[in-house]
Formats: sequence, structure tokens, C-alpha cells
Amino acid sequence: MSAATRALPMTARQAPALDWMLLLAVLALIGLGIVMVSSASLHLAGSSGSFRYLSKHMIALSLGVIAAFAALQIPSGWWEKGSTWLYFFGLLLLAVVLLPGVGKTVNGATRWVALGPFNLQTSEFMKLFMIFYMAGYLVRRQVEVAHSVWGVIKPLLLLSVAVFMLMAQPDFGTTVVLLATALGLLFLGGAPLWQFALLLLLAVMGGAVLVITSPYRLERVTSFLNPWADPQNSGYQLSQALIAFGRGEWTGVGLGNGIQKQFYLPEAHTDFIMAVIGEEFGLVGTLTVIALFAILVWRAFSIGAGAEALQRRFAAYVAYGIGLWLGMQAFINIGVNVGMLPTKGLTLPFISYGSNSMIIACLAIGVLLRIHWENSTGQTGPGGPPWRA
Repeated sequence: MSAATRALPMTARQAPALDWMLLLAVLALIGLGIVMVSSASLHLAGSSGSFRYLSKHMIALSLGVIAAFAALQIPSGWWEKGSTWLYFFGLLLLAVVLLPGVGKTVNGATRWVALGPFNLQTSEFMKLFMIFYMAGYLVRRQVEVAHSVWGVIKPLLLLSVAVFMLMAQPDFGTTVVLLATALGLLFLGGAPLWQFALLLLLAVMGGAVLVITSPYRLERVTSFLNPWADPQNSGYQLSQALIAFGRGEWTGVGLGNGIQKQFYLPEAHTDFIMAVIGEEFGLVGTLTVIALFAILVWRAFSIGAGAEALQRRFAAYVAYGIGLWLGMQAFINIGVNVGMLPTKGLTLPFISYGSNSMIIACLAIGVLLRIHWENSTGQTGPGGPPWRA
């Protein structure tokens, strides 16, 4: 740095080449999440302290910020070199959960590994590792994907191993997000439309079979279609969420004044936090959250398009994949809350209480910001944006 540059005040120096719109949208979602986790969980803490869940949420957020900053220092080429190994490492993590005596079972689902005071949910890591793997595959097999059915089927065969392990937990929601993201990347990677349509049809048929052959999943679908048919049993959670949205009307009942979270709505601080937002901030708050996620997805695809224009195809597919994943998960969570989709155990990224989800989502944003920085500066080596003089 020259002496003249050092002499300039901080405001006169060039800001780091970051996507500030993306960063501000994520910070707004995180800020809203802090407020809503506090509002939705105060009555749950009991003798352990009023801010027990908020404290854990803030610890996870701190770890997420560290992960994002670390990702900002890692060149995208490093992720490309290790993409296949990361995917197999993700499979290993999924397998560990299924080992007797290792996986922790909560509400009939074995999805966590206890690490002292923390619970590791390995499926969250698999979402990002799968994106790295698919991006690397699409770069290596571009011609094969575009002109051969086998080129499209091969990565899905490997992905089916992860799907099998996820369904053994069981984790149907993560399975849907994983498959939808992978299919979206194959389409963006050049898979012919008829092959994409056929794979989509097969995926839908497979999902239908899983629903029909599982009594509890079938009950979720039937209750989703008409929650008021059994509002005290199978339709209870959705009917209470709809009541929360109805109470919120246009502008909500006010922060902290929601009733549903205290006495009626289960999982108000995790899967159904959007219903709490709808009750306390109304339609205005709900649309604001949707708009923030729309900005996030738009910026992710814009970053991907910028990388693709520079012939940085791996970085482009990673950006597209992150946009698909976060957008799809937000769509499913909000869709479940408003009664558009059957109930699934998926958090709302950056807002819901959930340590693993928060850490991995922040890490993904760090990867996105790194790709944008490389697009803007042309620097692909180690090191990140200059945060200080």
C-alpha cells in the first residue's frame, strides 16, 4: 500500500469488493432471527434462564461468522480440488449417525451426534458438500452431461447413497432439498430438457411411493390437505400456524405479543418461527422476509452468472447451487407454515433456532462472497478482502 493511500481517511479508501446487497440482506435476516428466537423461546427456558435458547443461538451465530470469514479466505479452486473428497466425507458423517450408540434420537429421528454440550447434525454439512461435488462433476463432465443419459445418471447414483442414509434417519425434508438442488444444477449444467423432466417425474413418483408406504408421512399429507378435519390431532400444528397468521392480519399484534407461541404452536422457535413472524408482524413482516430471501437468491444467481461469464464454471455452479439450496429451503419452510406444503422438519435459514443450520448457512454465504470477490478482482489465490489498512 502506498504512502498516499495510507494517508487517506478510511471513508476515502476503496471498500472491499464484496456484494454488499447480499451481505445486507443476510444481516437483516440474521437480525430478525435474533429478535424472533428471543420472542418465541422466552417461555420455554424455564429454570435454566429466560435467554437460554437465545444464548445458544448467539453462540451458533458467532461460530457461523467465524466460518464465513474463514470461507472468505479460501480460494474457490481449493473447494474444487477437494469437492469429491468432501462428498465422501459427508457420506461418512451420515454413516456415523446411523451407528448404534452414536446417533442421538429425538422425536423418533436419529439425526445428531452428541459432542459434549453440542449436537452435530451431519445432514447440514451434506447440503454444501453435495453442491461442491455436483459443481466439480459438471465441470469435468460437461460434454457427457449435455449429450449422454449416462452422464446425467452417474452423479445421481452416487447421490442416491446419501438419500438412502438420510431416509434411514429419517430426514425427508433434507432429502427433498438435496434432490431438488442436484436436479437444478444438472439442468443448469446442460442436461437436456426431456432428461430433466423425466428425472423430475421419477423423483416425484419416488416421493409419492415414500409417502404412501409410510403411515406418518401419509398422515402429514392428508392433514395438510385439510388440517381442520382433525385440528386437535394430525392437523394441530398447521391449524395453529394458520391461526397465528390470521391473528397477525396486516401489521401484526406487535413484537412479543403473540399468543400462539406460548400455549398452542409447537416448535415455534424452530420449524414454525415464520408463523410467529406472521402473528407479531403481520402480512408486512411476512412479505419482508420473503423479499429478503428473494434478494439473497437473486444475488447468488447474479454472482454465478458473473463467474460463468469469466469462464469460472465451478464457482458459477457453486453459486447457483447455494442459491437453489437456500431458496428451496426457505420456500419449503414458508410453504409449510402457510399451508401450501406438507409439514417437514426444515429450519428457516438464518432465522430459525438451530446451531448446525446457522453455521453451515453462514459458511455458504462466505463462499458466495469469496466468489464475488474473485469475480471483481480477478484474484484467485490465498487471502481475502483487505478489511483494514
